[in-house]
Amino acid sequence: MSVESLVQSLQKAELHIHIEGSIEPELMFKLAGRNRLELPYESVTDLHEAYQFNNLQEFLDLYYDGISVLREEEDFYDMTCEYLDRAKADNVNHVELFFDPQAHTERGISMDTVMRGLFRAFRKKEDQHFKVRPIMCFLRHLSESEAFEALELADPYRDVILGVGLDSSEVGHPPSKFRNVFEEARRQGYRLVAHAGEEGPPEYIWEALDVLGVERLDHGNRALEDSTLMNRLERERIPLTMCPLSNLKLCVVDTLKEHPLRRMLDAGVVATINSDDPAYFGGYINRNYVAVAKALKLSEAELNGLAENSQIARFN
Repeated sequence: MSVESLVQSLQKAELHIHIEGSIEPELMFKLAGRNRLELPYESVTDLHEAYQFNNLQEFLDLYYDGISVLREEEDFYDMTCEYLDRAKADNVNHVELFFDPQAHTERGISMDTVMRGLFRAFRKKEDQHFKVRPIMCFLRHLSESEAFEALELADPYRDVILGVGLDSSEVGHPPSKFRNVFEEARRQGYRLVAHAGEEGPPEYIWEALDVLGVERLDHGNRALEDSTLMNRLERERIPLTMCPLSNLKLCVVDTLKEHPLRRMLDAGVVATINSDDPAYFGGYINRNYVAVAKALKLSEAELNGLAENSQIARFN
């Protein structure tokens, strides 16, 4: 069996996907036209060619430009339906999907518009074999008071939003900056995750665990620099949602042969494979599995274990 066929056969959960990062250039142009907006690119090809990044911030600058096409409920619905169709085609049975409400409310788009679009898509695509749960992320380059405002806006949806997370520019914005809002989110019953250790140091991972109290870490690559931290991740079975093609595209690793996934597995860490912002990074979940499997020469047993880890790491 080829690696591609094996990966396709595996039933997977996707736990690290930013829905706004799934807008393919073709859809971006479609939504721009529908909303009478001009993009700073003349064609889909020009936009594809712009997807060359040296670091996380360069990507984020383009990412925030891209979401400008999301204006109406129908835009959020179309974007989400397209991603969910791709996830289903990749044999994903459970998605815990990140969304960034602050990136929209600061543009004058209401929380209701965002949520109506997302949940219409969930209802359209969910069935007994495919479930979707949203995780609302705070933008870490903004203030904690602004995160509290987002948490308040989410209150009418508390019963349907699974958890809260922390994303956007990592360096210079440690998890401890959001200590109080995560404490309140925990009190309100949300599950807690955070991006840590992608570009930020191992200390950010410690803060995510001990200050924010997260149950799962997004990325976590730089935990390898701290043996005590690695022992804790293994001992406490704290999952990592790793994103190989993202790490390659953002120059976190120079080649996939250097990706830390195998070292995480060898250390007994509950590592998982995910697509992050697949429209920008060159592939959805199966392509991430296949690319890193070939680069690291992962065995069939290891690939099966990664798929099993994704089911272990999911919240519900």
